[in-house]
Amino acid sequence: MRGRLVQLFLGLILYGVSASLMVLSRLGLNPWDVFHQGLAKHTGLAIGTWSILVGLCVLLLWIPLRQRPGIGTLGNVVFIGGTMDVVLGHVSPPHGIAVRIVCLGAGVFLNGVATGAYIGAGLGPGPRDGLMTGLAARGHSIRVVRTGLEATVLAIGWLLGGTVGFGTLLYAVSIGPLAHVFVPLFARTPVSPDPVLEAH
Repeated sequence: MRGRLVQLFLGLILYGVSASLMVLSRLGLNPWDVFHQGLAKHTGLAIGTWSILVGLCVLLLWIPLRQRPGIGTLGNVVFIGGTMDVVLGHVSPPHGIAVRIVCLGAGVFLNGVATGAYIGAGLGPGPRDGLMTGLAARGHSIRVVRTGLEATVLAIGWLLGGTVGFGTLLYAVSIGPLAHVFVPLFARTPVSPDPVLEAH
């Protein structure tokens, strides 16, 4: 159990670092972080703080879906957003395009590694994952549910000023194959490497 907890929390912290690298690149974010960043631009709260608040709100939607959170679920809410606030509060965005591209590429790749470590620990889905699987359990296709949710938060985040760009597309086409590799690699219990899953 101790090994799984260590893997879980290292995965969550790495996820926060990887998401921060994408923010620092200013070349595009994953759909949920576009939403979080859009909210941050209209308030005095940081993007990581909004990640935590949105995660808590999503957890409330688990109640009618009868989803049960695990240690990983609660850790997801706190550690990813908290790590983002720490990193982005101490690291200035790079200016050179080459460095920004490196930040983006490293962010997307490390996100895949972090996803594998977090999900592979088998200690509970993230709040957004649980919402997707909960809705799917009601008879909806999980791919349709994920596409609908992410398209909605992406559109709202973009309208609020969140960063949509090449990085958003790169993340969309890369996270599935990366999860397919790293989820089984880090799995401590039998889990599906289904690319619809992601930690954040």
